[in-house]
Parts: sequence; C-alpha cells; structure tokens
Amino acid sequence: MNTTFETRTVIQFSHVCYRVDSGVELLQHVSLDVIRGETLVLLGRSGSGKTTTLKLINRLLEPTAGEVRVEGRATTGWDPIRLRRHIGYVIQEVGLFPHFTVERNIALVPRVEQWPPERVRARVRELLELVGLDTGLATRYPRELSGGQRQRVGVARALAADPPILLLDEPFGALDPLTRADLQREFQELQHRLRKTVVFVTHGLHEALRLASRIALFEAGRLAGVYTPAEFLRAREPLAAAYRAAYRSGENLLE
Repeated sequence: MNTTFETRTVIQFSHVCYRVDSGVELLQHVSLDVIRGETLVLLGRSGSGKTTTLKLINRLLEPTAGEVRVEGRATTGWDPIRLRRHIGYVIQEVGLFPHFTVERNIALVPRVEQWPPERVRARVRELLELVGLDTGLATRYPRELSGGQRQRVGVARALAADPPILLLDEPFGALDPLTRADLQREFQELQHRLRKTVVFVTHGLHEALRLASRIALFEAGRLAGVYTPAEFLRAREPLAAAYRAAYRSGENLLE
C-alpha cells in the first residue's frame, strides 16, 4: 500500500452503513477519505446523513457495516474516551456547562488530563486570544455572553488539548448572518494558522464554498460526490447542478 497515502489519510470510511433499530438506514455504503490538514465540508439537506457521518468518527455511533478508521485504527479498536480526547467537537448549540465559568469550560479536558494549574491558566488565556475574546471574559458564565461569544468559547474548548482533528456540526447555524460571516472569516484565519484536520457539517452552500478544501455532497444517506469548491461550481452531476442552480436562483433548497 502507498505509504504516502496512508500518512496523508487521517480518517477513512470504507463501505460504511449505519442502520437504526427500526431497520431504517441513515447511511448507505459510504467510502470517503479525509486528508491531513484539510477542511472537508459535509454538505446536504437535513436528514441526508451528514451528522451521522460525523458521529461515526468520534464513536458516538458505531457502523452497522463497513469500517471507520482514525489515524489507521478502526474506531471500534480505540478506547472511546481516548478517541474523543483526540478529537475536538463543536456543535451548533455549543454545549457549554452553564454552571461553569468560561475558564472552567475551556479547561475541562486539560484538567481531566491533569495538566499543571499554571499551564491550564496559560492555555485558557492563549485560547481566548486565539478565538478573538478578551481574557477578562474568563470569569463570566455562558449566560452572560452573546451567541457569537459562546460559539467562540465552544471552539476554544474544542482546541484546549490541541487535538489534531476537529469536528464541527453546524457551528454557526444559529447565529445572525453578520455574526456568522465574522466567525466564518475568523475560522478561515484560525485554520490557516493551525492546519487541523477538520470535518465541518453544514447545509449552507455559501458556507461550504467559502470554507471547504473539498465538499462531500450527501443525499438520502448516500455520498453523491466529492469536489473541490471549483469543481463543485463546474460539476455536471444532476444533484450538484440542482443545488448550484437553486443557490444561484435564491431557492431555499439547502438553507
């Protein structure tokens, strides 16, 4: 096998299916590689399989057929706690603990990993500055922050232990358009500096075209194609063409 390809491929889906207890298949025969340092955007309508795909990476779900590998090892072969500490996870609702200060929220994993207190404090300050927040916010609680500030804290928490992989599930979807645009720009700058391996779920075509190294297009639990943004804008496949045409005409197909 090609050693260079192995080194570059951080996450690999091989003929993966996921079926719920009722027998409904949410994901059908997905084969997909995620390359080190890229931002792979999973794009599609609600219910197309994007979030299911994301949860299979950090073993919140396990495939009913096929295999998901992270850094060359099947997710079922990882200790789930170690796997999840190896992967930062950001969701739309942020998921901050309301009774923890900003500092305690960000420091959660480093403290579990038993980092020295001074190192934890320094890391919290570093991350607040990295995501564009005043370090004075460290003592505030989530309820005292705006939606955009809470989302930045969520990103900081995901980065706290410096994981090589980030999973983001509609992280900016609940924000107003101006705040969303600001955070998209900041995310681009952050990724340019950090070069994490990122899998980013969205149903917004504009967001996908703006942020992606490559776009994985999902429809009804199947992978319909993988494109660079430029390829997506030229693609002749019916589904990609339909999404692109709807986007250009202003039709509410994806968002």
